[in-house]
Amino acid sequence: MAPPPSTAVSPVVALVIRVLTFIFLLVSVIVIATTTATSSAGSVEVKIKFNDFYAYRYMLAAGVIGIGYTLLQTAFTIFYVTTGNRLGGDGFALLDFYGDKVLSYMLATGAAAGFGLTVDLNRGSDSDSDTESFLNKANAAAALLFIAFIFSAVSSVFSSLSLPKRT
Repeated sequence: MAPPPSTAVSPVVALVIRVLTFIFLLVSVIVIATTTATSSAGSVEVKIKFNDFYAYRYMLAAGVIGIGYTLLQTAFTIFYVTTGNRLGGDGFALLDFYGDKVLSYMLATGAAAGFGLTVDLNRGSDSDSDTESFLNKANAAAALLFIAFIFSAVSSVFSSLSLPKRT
């Protein structure tokens, strides 16, 4: 009689999901970190940067922490793919599971903060093309962070399937 099929996902699929998460996080961080604008209020020109707003700083922090965590997990997944052995055993599976949960929640709240602030700033802004470009770039960074959240959530589901079975 054949053994029952494993419910765990292929390590190669898990690696692809982690790499996609990393790519979207990296692009999101680059976009939000380089977002600036010059707005004129009468005869005074004001330089606006992403770090003038707490929500955009939180987006950047979530992305940077996500990049660090995803790089670490990607290295562990590459080790698993190449050797066939999970580094750290069952304890690492629990760390993987809870770390993925925390990261996905952080990315979701970072994206939500960015979307929310962009909507609020869009309501109160004039039709200045530079300000509109600033808000569009910030919105794009939030969208990329949201896509990274989706991949991170999928990775979280995969890591839950890899948890040791307890009876």
